[in-house]
Amino acid sequence: MKSIGETISSLRKAKGMTQNELAEKMNVTDKAVSKWERDLSCPDVNTISKLADVLGVSVEELLKAKKQEDTNSKVKDIFNLVLKAVAMAMGIAVVVLNILGEIDVKSSIIMLGIGLACTGIYLLENKENEK
Repeated sequence: MKSIGETISSLRKAKGMTQNELAEKMNVTDKAVSKWERDLSCPDVNTISKLADVLGVSVEELLKAKKQEDTNSKVKDIFNLVLKAVAMAMGIAVVVLNILGEIDVKSSIIMLGIGLACTGIYLLENKENEK
């Protein structure tokens, strides 16, 4: 998913406009447009509607990009955190239970297998994200 800045930039370019031309239509400086496109700032709430009109899209379409990216990113972050937590919890549980003499070998292997599976899923997920 594109950020709102990337969306503004690609829509502006698709319209064949320069940053300066967009700035003139929006009654802002070209520096403001540059900051929007680099995600250093966002258009003012009062200008979003006009920006969407100038770029030929709906307000929802203009704002959708950033919101979806943030939601997807948060879900992935939570998923990765859970995978790491389960892997660590299984390892710690096996060590503690083994020290206390409260776990058998079969249960230890199962718990460590669960931890390793979570670690493997985490590593595969993050390797795919790097591509």
